[in-house]
Amino acid sequence: MNNPTDIAAVMRSLADPTRRSIFERLAGADEISVAELTRGSGVTQGAISQHLKSLKQAGLVGERPVGRNVFYHVRPEGFEPLVDWMSQYSVFWRERFGNLRNLLKEIDHE
Repeated sequence: MNNPTDIAAVMRSLADPTRRSIFERLAGADEISVAELTRGSGVTQGAISQHLKSLKQAGLVGERPVGRNVFYHVRPEGFEPLVDWMSQYSVFWRERFGNLRNLLKEIDHE
């Protein structure tokens, strides 16, 4: 199992709605610069940089410097601590979905 602090860092990083919005924009692009992320966001470039720093420290975002620009991209492997933690509860969900399936069959036959 992954380190609990890794899981906490991922959760804490994604708990902020602005960071989630930035992450979602990154997920929809191959790479994007801070200037592009700032454009139309209503957030200052400094704030965007701070949010990217948090996402990077959590392992969710990587960067590629090119001259004076830095391009950011999603690191899907950053979700591994969270996925590993959630997989412990797969039995819980399988049981719930099984119950839902049975209930829907009952309703359908009424």
